[in-house]
Amino acid sequence: MLQIILALVPVFTLLMIGFFARRKGFPGEGFWAPAERLTYYLLFPALLINSLSQASLSGTETVRIVLAILLLLALMSSLCFLLKKPLQAGFAAYTSFYQGSMRFNSFVALATTSALLSTAGLVVAAIIVAVMIPILNILCVLVFASEKGLQANLRPTLKALATNPLILACVAGVVLNQLGGLPTTLAVTLGLLGQMALPLGLLSVGAALDLSALRTSGRVLYISAGIKLLLFPLVAWGVAYGLQLSLLASQVLIIFAAMPTATSAYILARQLGGDAPLMAAIITAQTLFAMLTIPLVLLFLR
Repeated sequence: MLQIILALVPVFTLLMIGFFARRKGFPGEGFWAPAERLTYYLLFPALLINSLSQASLSGTETVRIVLAILLLLALMSSLCFLLKKPLQAGFAAYTSFYQGSMRFNSFVALATTSALLSTAGLVVAAIIVAVMIPILNILCVLVFASEKGLQANLRPTLKALATNPLILACVAGVVLNQLGGLPTTLAVTLGLLGQMALPLGLLSVGAALDLSALRTSGRVLYISAGIKLLLFPLVAWGVAYGLQLSLLASQVLIIFAAMPTATSAYILARQLGGDAPLMAAIITAQTLFAMLTIPLVLLFLR
């Protein structure tokens, strides 16, 4: 338990530094939005390309990882669909519930994987990101598209998915991998950029936390948090066990499953007519709750 906590302390410390730094106006309000864009459009893609280009993508293990992800997302998405009626939530609130229950914060996931499993874990994490990010984005868009009258917004949204820097980075990494990898100089350059992605990404996540949004909280917030932070990793453990994933692949899959929802979910909720205030509350609450649940989940499922 102590080893897990000590490994996660730097991750959550950076989150809190980002949170308090922005509240104190340091280094200035104009810093955080550009920092987040830099991480999202350059640093994080560099990390994904570098990791995927060097990953071992052949063999039955990779196939099992992909199957595990598909099965996990299918099971959890089905659960969210079954809960739609009992929740008695309107369409906008349900879309926020779905995003809160399904999506993961990739910055926190990669930082946690790096802290606990080092470089070997990051290679597996890059494979998981390459599969999870496109599928989850498509699933979320389909949930929004189920509402009548959204067809006008569907085309630009799909275009945005096709130009998503994270999805493009995953595709580029896989292509480069199949072509024999990156030249040494370029790999070193992307490696240096990637090293900046996780700390700056964590600071940006912390800076984006909005405690005032918690005033709009209700049972949808707490149910989504329970599903995402507790049930999701438990189901991931069962899937990994059932498909006989390796210990390393199982650990990384469970780490990703235990993550709070993505901060980018707020942007999608705002663009497509979801409940943006509820989404902000879910993101903030889950990120705060995760500081307690992640060590407990990883200890229980170790």
